[in-house]
Amino acid sequence: MRNYLNFEDEIKTLEKEIDQLKDPYNNEGLSEVKTDKISKIQSEIDHKIKEVYSNLNPWQTTLVARHEDRPKSKFFIDNLFKEFIPLSGDRFYGEDKSVLAGFAKFNDNSVLVIGQEKGDDLNSRIERNFGMMRPEGYRKTIRLMKLADKFNIPIIFFIDTPGAYPGVGAEERGQAEAIAKSIECSMGLGVPTISVIIGEGGSGGAIALASSSKILMLSNAIYSVISPEGCATILWRDPTKTLEAAKAMKLSAKDLLNLRVIDEIITEPEGGAHRDKDLILENVKKSIEKNLNDLNTLRRDEVINHRKKKFLSIGRRQGFTRQSTNESGLSMKTNFLNSAEKIILTFKKELIIFGLLVFIFLVFYFFL
Repeated sequence: MRNYLNFEDEIKTLEKEIDQLKDPYNNEGLSEVKTDKISKIQSEIDHKIKEVYSNLNPWQTTLVARHEDRPKSKFFIDNLFKEFIPLSGDRFYGEDKSVLAGFAKFNDNSVLVIGQEKGDDLNSRIERNFGMMRPEGYRKTIRLMKLADKFNIPIIFFIDTPGAYPGVGAEERGQAEAIAKSIECSMGLGVPTISVIIGEGGSGGAIALASSSKILMLSNAIYSVISPEGCATILWRDPTKTLEAAKAMKLSAKDLLNLRVIDEIITEPEGGAHRDKDLILENVKKSIEKNLNDLNTLRRDEVINHRKKKFLSIGRRQGFTRQSTNESGLSMKTNFLNSAEKIILTFKKELIIFGLLVFIFLVFYFFL
């Protein structure tokens, strides 16, 4: 059974009509399948889908990103990776089922895969807590990120969450601290990291796993500091002003690419990723493969500097400030001791040899 959004009424009517035509055993009894009429209606459906989805406003894009038939992290993990070995527990409190994590093979190379999972039906959504991670989930990912960094294994994240879980228990166990630690860990990793926003990228719950070398985003996904409903409630005390809030927050993929918050948009099929899961799977695979190959050419220190520069440069060119494009100020200021330490580490061997020569000279000078 297909699920339709409130702006897809015409598409829904046409698809119901075509389903009846394709079924020879309809209410009127056995009848002839009218292939010409089916082809005509299918053309109308394709035209209507293209017309509707080429003119989505930010709130409609939000609804598409939340579509219950949209492919979830588990779908991508099951179909893009081989030999996936799920790992559980944070070694502090327990297991968080809203995040799937484990080592796998991508194009015969080892990777760590971490995906926020919402679930496909009511029971699985309740079990997965609707994709809202708790502190133990973030601490599990930190544990696995450090393990992958130790063995020089790239990390791929799939982001799909309304936000971190705001319950009392989560706050008591240190939700904010866990998110901050996850961001800190992500920024310091010496291995390539790629985050793919496949649905909702909500608040700190998303950025905790999206502080990556490359941030990719499906064309109908969203990425924002708060939901449009939450923003409307705070600013106007009116949760119905979701369209105004969605426009103001610049949460769509196009807006975020212009602001350089994300690095690439992965094109979805007409009508959303849920209408052609094989095509979106192929598009995501190609994008991950291309970006992973580019990042694998960098040394560990280059990976860290690339990631640091990427986040420090957000908003410098346009959108947030009127500052110049000069990036000289992006490097951290160093004092004399830091500079001396860097020189010593760079010329370590030469300095040791020079010291030995000086020592031998002094021995000969004073004792011979």
